[in-house]
Amino acid sequence: MGFCLIILAGGNSHRFGSNIGKPYQKIAGKSLIEINISKAIKFKQIRKIIVVYNRKDLKLIKSLRLKNVILLPGGNNRQQSTYNALKYLKKQKSISEVLIHDAARPNFSKKLLDSIIKNMKNARAVVPKIRVQDAVKQIIDSSKDEYILGKKRDNLFLTQTPQAFKLKEIFELHKSNYLKYKDDDISLYMDLNKVKFIEGEKNNFKVTDQYDFENLKSIYKSKLYVGIGFDVHRLVPKRKLYLGGLRIKSKLGTLGHSDGDPVLHSITDAILGATKMGDIGQMFSDKSKRFKNIRSTILLKRVVKQIKIKGYFINNIDINIITQTPKIKNFKRKMIENISKLCEISKSQINIKGKTTEKLGIIGKEKAIACETITSVIKYD
Repeated sequence: MGFCLIILAGGNSHRFGSNIGKPYQKIAGKSLIEINISKAIKFKQIRKIIVVYNRKDLKLIKSLRLKNVILLPGGNNRQQSTYNALKYLKKQKSISEVLIHDAARPNFSKKLLDSIIKNMKNARAVVPKIRVQDAVKQIIDSSKDEYILGKKRDNLFLTQTPQAFKLKEIFELHKSNYLKYKDDDISLYMDLNKVKFIEGEKNNFKVTDQYDFENLKSIYKSKLYVGIGFDVHRLVPKRKLYLGGLRIKSKLGTLGHSDGDPVLHSITDAILGATKMGDIGQMFSDKSKRFKNIRSTILLKRVVKQIKIKGYFINNIDINIITQTPKIKNFKRKMIENISKLCEISKSQINIKGKTTEKLGIIGKEKAIACETITSVIKYD
């Protein structure tokens, strides 16, 4: 089976009450679109990802710089947006199944997505559902305040996304049966034979308004972890000086097995600590010739790639560079720009402070440079 995940982000977000639409709202520097993608890329069965966007959000979607993702403009409503993606996929030979998902539901678990994919082996479609647990009433005539009280809820349930379908069948249903479309894609199925409804997740709620978004943020706040990093290097002649990935003009450079960048080493250790992945010495041993004189930018990039695979994203980085010379304020802006690219986060998530030791100790005597970093990460399960 070859799946494509279609992420629908083409709505207007009227009920959300913000100038920036729901799909582009961020938690730990990642938009809801990116959180969805970060979960999907863990599945080898998902061979393509399509994001269907609102044309008015063209600048916003481009600003995310999504890699290996197909961007398609949406239609006037959800059905038309989905159909645009299905028409595109009909030309792709490697795709036989689709997962259709709302960008505003980023909190599905790996377990749920795995269950949906596995259940498609013996089904035409798979849809997660949750039971209605609150008391149910029905309005008959709102002008007269007429209701049906105590309406039975035993046979009622709510559907969620992602929903999985055979590409050929769901395409034909959209093409010929679109007038019967109500709220989601399973509504097009008149015959529910071999359509499988599986248990959904309460936390897989749809972000509709600001209250929902605050609730989502509180969930991820409980998955925030903190790590501390520290590194120190001697300053010696005939060595290059690298700080934060930048080559700094200096008569003295740092002594180390790699390029001796204390800033990037400290950041790397802090990230590894926050994600419970050991330390820089374990991962890149100074006994290995492979890492002799290697740029610390390469090491940090590798760590960032590995933590993303495990579902972690960097929330913020706070850095103290402790040195008598050079003056950090002269390089702070460029360092922040460089670190933001290496860590794939925004500049606003990084803070750098230059500190001296008031000419005390080996740092004060310009014989060493040290750096300490505190980093927080959020885990997107």
